[in-house]
Amino acid sequence: MKKMSYLIQEEDRFLRPSPDFIENGKIPPQALDLEEAIIGSVMIDKKGLDEIIDILFPEVFYKKEHQEIFRSIQQLYQDSKPVDIYTVSNQLRKNGKLEKSGGEFYLIELTQKVISSAHIEYHSRIVQQKFILRKLISISSNIIEHCYEDSTDVFELLDKAESKLFEINQKYLRTKKCETTQYLIRKAIDRIKEIENNKEGLSGIPSGFQKLDKVTSGLQNSDLIILASRPGMGKTTFMLSMVRNVVIEQKVPVAIFSLEMSSIQLITRLISSETGISSEKLKSASLSDLDWKRLFYKTKKLKNAPLFIDDTPSLSIFNLRAKCRRLISQHGVKLVMIDYMQLMGISDSSSKFRNREQEISIISRSLKSLAKELDIPIIALSQLSRAVEIRGGSKRPLLSDLRESGAIEQDADIVLFIYRPEYYGFNTWDTEEKDSCIGQAEIIIAKHRNGCLDRFRLKFISDQAKFVNFEKKENYSLIWEEDYQKNVLEKENFFIESPPNEEKEKNFNYNKESLKDEDDFSF
Repeated sequence: MKKMSYLIQEEDRFLRPSPDFIENGKIPPQALDLEEAIIGSVMIDKKGLDEIIDILFPEVFYKKEHQEIFRSIQQLYQDSKPVDIYTVSNQLRKNGKLEKSGGEFYLIELTQKVISSAHIEYHSRIVQQKFILRKLISISSNIIEHCYEDSTDVFELLDKAESKLFEINQKYLRTKKCETTQYLIRKAIDRIKEIENNKEGLSGIPSGFQKLDKVTSGLQNSDLIILASRPGMGKTTFMLSMVRNVVIEQKVPVAIFSLEMSSIQLITRLISSETGISSEKLKSASLSDLDWKRLFYKTKKLKNAPLFIDDTPSLSIFNLRAKCRRLISQHGVKLVMIDYMQLMGISDSSSKFRNREQEISIISRSLKSLAKELDIPIIALSQLSRAVEIRGGSKRPLLSDLRESGAIEQDADIVLFIYRPEYYGFNTWDTEEKDSCIGQAEIIIAKHRNGCLDRFRLKFISDQAKFVNFEKKENYSLIWEEDYQKNVLEKENFFIESPPNEEKEKNFNYNKESLKDEDDFSF
């Protein structure tokens, strides 16, 4: 057996390219001497294996023999068995790979090349880097090959290349070491000091809804927040109202990924919310001169807001990840919103073998992982099942109504429901006071991983596509009917009041046509 192993080694040395050939040609990046040192080290010192077991895996090694040997070492480690030259040899024999791995003679030779496991982690990082270089070469070659094909879709190829490169980073380079309590306590105290200096006393991004911010202390980094309701309840409207509060009042950069509505439809809703002009008027373009003045004046802040909208349909989780990383690095985005998660897809070869529930579970877990990795809050809108409609009583949604997967409830840090009794034909709330529910909505905090549960009410102004806070508790009893604008718009400063004399009127004499041509207001 030893003679056969020796002959294999001699043949391997004979087949190795000469120095002149290496100098003139190209071979894949590799570090065979370090691979030998690593495997030899773990067979003589188990401490070395503890240091590199979460860094290396069989495919990292360039030489096939080394891959089989390390695979056997992994099996022994996972079975809590000792790792040495004898146990590795027996495991290889059990797997039927001993002779293909060079035999016992080669294992002995590897242990003789080292005397300890010193610097084994450093050596492992180099071997890992060589493997990543080989992967990059493989991906690049594949991209080049597809570039020469006439049937190749450029944008699809870009997305594929981006997802493959990101997969390398996620799978092979993400390492997080354990942190000591001393470091974590110091970090927590610094965070508390930052909150103390904050005038609003919030540790996260203010949503603009006072009751919600009081319970959650703002939208927290790394949180996955699910906003769910039945169709027609106002999920998108609530999201846009929150976006308006964040980007205009707080100047926090926000990205919206709209899989259902186009970017023009979303921005039109925001314009309606900001200007107070009804959506119907904007759709039909039946605007008076005063409406045109209000439109151009009120959209100044919105035009300069740090808001980014992507309306790519059927967005995959891999593409979302790549787009988010790019938006964060280029524009400093602090909050991501998705409308809505059931329209997302999975772009991998095995997705056709999964049912929809499994796909939603993967999307849900991936969104939570993305929020944690990017350290930003992610708000994902979600549909509720028809069980709400079938159920009697007040028809308030429950966590069990989350559509297509229980994983959404499990992965989410916060689950918010929107409930409008008016939608189901009720005129009053189901409380002892029986106060009016017309033009009102209830936001239900059904799950809160790091805090308490609660529910609170907001004003819902349907024709302007927005939710707003109640200023005082007694406003709950107000009835908001069709004459809402007549009674309330007069009290709110939506626009500069008309000048009292002709001189002021002349100074502010913007007509519809001149405003359209004004450079200052161009988009």
